[in-house]
Amino acid sequence: MLLLALLLRFSLLSAQGQLEEPQFEDDMDLSDFDLDIAPRRVPRQVKTILAKETKPLIQELSIKTTIISRYAFTAVHCAMLNRHSAASEGVFQFHIPAEAYVSNFTMIIGGRVYQSKVRPKEKRVKQKNGKPKNKESSDTSPEPEVEVFRMAVNIPGRNRAVFLLMYEELLQRRLGRYEHVTSLRPLQLVSRLSLDVTIVDHSAITDLEVLPLRKGKSSANTATGLKASKIPAKSELPITTVIKNEKNVWKITFSPNIVQQAKITTSGILGDFVIRYDVQRDMGIGDIQVLNGHFVHYFAPKDLPAVPKNVVFVIDTSASMLGTKIRQTKDALFTIVRDLRPGDHFNFISFSNKIKVWQPNRLVPVTPLTIRDAKKFIYLLMPTGGTNIDDAIQTGSSLLRDYLSGPDSSPNSVSLIIFLTDGRPTVGEIQSTSILGNTRSAVQEKFCIFTIGIGNDVDYRLLERMALDNCGMMRRIHEDADASAMLKGFYDEIGTPLLSDIRVNYTEDSVSYVTQNLFSNYFNGSEIVIAGKLTNQSTESLRVQVTASNNDRSIILESDVPLRHRQIETEKHVKAATAAMTAGAKTPGSGAVQGLGIALGSIAEDFVERVWGFLSVKEELRSRLRSQTSKERDDHTQQASNLSLTYNFLTPLTNMVVEKPEVLADGTLAPAPTITPAAAEAASPANDLPGDTDDEKTEKLDRKLGSQTSSQSNKIGKVGRRPVKKSITISKTSADGDPHFVVEFPLSKLTVCFNINGEPGHVLRLVSDHKHSGVTVNGKLIGAPAPPGSHKQQRTYFSTITIVADHPKRAYIEVTPKKVILDGRDRMILPCHSTVTVDSGMLSVAIVGNLNVTVTVGGNISFVILLHQYKNPAPYQRDHLGFYIGNSKGLSHNCHGLLGQFLYEEVGLAERPTQGDTTPSPVLKVKNRSVPVVHKSRRIYSGTQSVDCWFARNNAAKLIDGQYEDYLMSHMFDTGDWPQGTNSVRQL
Repeated sequence: MLLLALLLRFSLLSAQGQLEEPQFEDDMDLSDFDLDIAPRRVPRQVKTILAKETKPLIQELSIKTTIISRYAFTAVHCAMLNRHSAASEGVFQFHIPAEAYVSNFTMIIGGRVYQSKVRPKEKRVKQKNGKPKNKESSDTSPEPEVEVFRMAVNIPGRNRAVFLLMYEELLQRRLGRYEHVTSLRPLQLVSRLSLDVTIVDHSAITDLEVLPLRKGKSSANTATGLKASKIPAKSELPITTVIKNEKNVWKITFSPNIVQQAKITTSGILGDFVIRYDVQRDMGIGDIQVLNGHFVHYFAPKDLPAVPKNVVFVIDTSASMLGTKIRQTKDALFTIVRDLRPGDHFNFISFSNKIKVWQPNRLVPVTPLTIRDAKKFIYLLMPTGGTNIDDAIQTGSSLLRDYLSGPDSSPNSVSLIIFLTDGRPTVGEIQSTSILGNTRSAVQEKFCIFTIGIGNDVDYRLLERMALDNCGMMRRIHEDADASAMLKGFYDEIGTPLLSDIRVNYTEDSVSYVTQNLFSNYFNGSEIVIAGKLTNQSTESLRVQVTASNNDRSIILESDVPLRHRQIETEKHVKAATAAMTAGAKTPGSGAVQGLGIALGSIAEDFVERVWGFLSVKEELRSRLRSQTSKERDDHTQQASNLSLTYNFLTPLTNMVVEKPEVLADGTLAPAPTITPAAAEAASPANDLPGDTDDEKTEKLDRKLGSQTSSQSNKIGKVGRRPVKKSITISKTSADGDPHFVVEFPLSKLTVCFNINGEPGHVLRLVSDHKHSGVTVNGKLIGAPAPPGSHKQQRTYFSTITIVADHPKRAYIEVTPKKVILDGRDRMILPCHSTVTVDSGMLSVAIVGNLNVTVTVGGNISFVILLHQYKNPAPYQRDHLGFYIGNSKGLSHNCHGLLGQFLYEEVGLAERPTQGDTTPSPVLKVKNRSVPVVHKSRRIYSGTQSVDCWFARNNAAKLIDGQYEDYLMSHMFDTGDWPQGTNSVRQL
């Protein structure tokens, strides 16, 4: 979304022009690979692998994750080099967790920025036979544990491409730990590979462990790691892993060089980098964090006695389970049976064509004898026949329902069915809708169903709906996964219920839009997370009440949460997180990580609201899946889609689209289309040129990536340009960006540019014609930190522009990025997001929503103010304005100001030799003054056009009349002439 520091750094690389074609002989130049180790130390095997690589080379892969209170922001930067003269396809792909949502994707190809947009998915169109047209995937197709984000694009010859991906995820607590997984599968050796994970939490972080690189798909707890209280030996960690801790901020880095990667694997498939940890927690209502009008509530009580459970295992023994599946299932069941507790009651049902019940008409208590007999039943399970899912569920439900209505049932016990299958229904009822209806009728909301699907031939949608309809969860086990370990792991998650019938209430009328707050069960090692909005941010406290049942008693927990105090605490650890993310600027090779950290820090400041948005989308999608009517489904679909668009999430209901570069037959990038500056197109895509300065690139990229639209999904395609509504004639004479001034001299056919390095709070005189046309234009500067690597200490922008007209009577317009104040016949305040035209006598204003404001004075003077707005600004970004002179015919020849003084001037270009050098240097002749200049290229009109200009250094010394300080005004409505009430010119 706002990966600007990184974009700045690497757009420079891709805009450098022609690159040398590398040679891959014995004397090949390893500098083409940007290796971070001495070339002589690279083994011949690695040289050979690199030389044989025909695809564009991944020069850098940097991954930066920041986890703030269990919510993870991850930014991925990938830089590729096409070493050949012909265009070549570069493929960027990255594995992201299935529960995560992509929130931004950006490409820089040949120095041009291509920003993705998230759009709503179009509704499927049914064909005459009733089947959906262009259906992307079957409803029954399995969703993997990870999803692959993939983008293929042509990279021009001898050029670079930069890909930037951001995704977000709320970590789930399982078996007493949070687990964060980063996939490292670039499919080739990478010159510079770095992974940086920062963990910050309100509570103390405990039991931190880093696992060996995990190659398989299983997420079972197969390895133990490193306690946070004890820094592990280096030999126990993945090579180059470093763990640091300071004031509850944990930083884990992994950065193997190319030789170290080759020792792990030469295929580029390193595996998963896995981190597990937990946080300290106390018995009570849990941890509540408050930030910017939103709250998130984490509830995970401990030290509670286990609640007895009544469990029926329903196991698929159809013929497809033969071999590894049934063997691994038996191994898991043997272990699970041993872990049943005294006080539990259980039974087994196997199903294929026929249904077999181990202990008919009852659930048996856990005793040594029943455990022995259960193991014998498991051992004798033999796969054969088809798959009768409906009868199996009906039998299990009837068995459990009858037990619960009998005299032996404990009123506060937890009851559940664990259902396992590897296939689709083939016997009995095979229609999913009928099976789901029969299941709901049989369960009667008396217990929960937990479903497990093994392999690739499973109706996962059926299993997921069955679980969601009946307060359970669903797990997928891949065909090649360790089913035994995963089955045991899943049972461990739900094998120790601690609470049932949990309800969380908050002060009435104090909160709104609260996510799910009623839960059937709470299992040991898990966590309940609730988020919502505060209806009144000035409220001092929030009353929280948690009610639940534990074994044979009811539990009530109550507390008054001091909101102001929690807001301050949350702000502190967010500040600690952003400080940690932006640290390390002087570390060699850390530029990409530094830039990613700044970008993450900017959006992390609203992490509580984003947790609410994330949970709300998930909840609406679950409700949509279990909808009983088409109206319910449409309502939940609309809600989920709107939320996805609001938070720019790529979800099942949204599509992500991005315009791809056009590469010509000769392998070069097609030139950017020429676009007429227009009201409706003030924020069109911008392109870097090799002559752009760092500040100009920063300014352009700020506009390009900061002006986000709220939209989102899974398809990558072309983006159509919006139609131009109305063209506006705008001269090049302008003050925009940092600020950069451009002055066009039509009579001299020259364009001059200069910078003004003012201070925040300064008011600059842009146009001064008070005595004649009565028009004065002033601009106020706002400050921002400079981006990493900049030669400047700070940046400044125009935050406010005022236009005062004194004839025939005084009126003014004040413009900010958010609103326009018009004080003419009447005083009006107009929002900048609207599209409206207002005529107020001498002054009129036309706003094109969130794009620009055109101010007309007396019909023959017009100014255009571009609106540069950011949805989630980085630290060095501020919403700001760009000022352009549209029509200056009504301004007098005595007009002055930083721009106004040049409107009727002519300049000349000359050359003079420099001392000790025969090469002449260019100078401008302005009002009998000689101004040294250099040739530059500037981007204007929000980056849609490039202009060649002669640049005057040192705050435009000698170019402007007087000095910079002479143009400082006392306030925004100061109309005093320049200087000291006259239009005299001070000669230098």
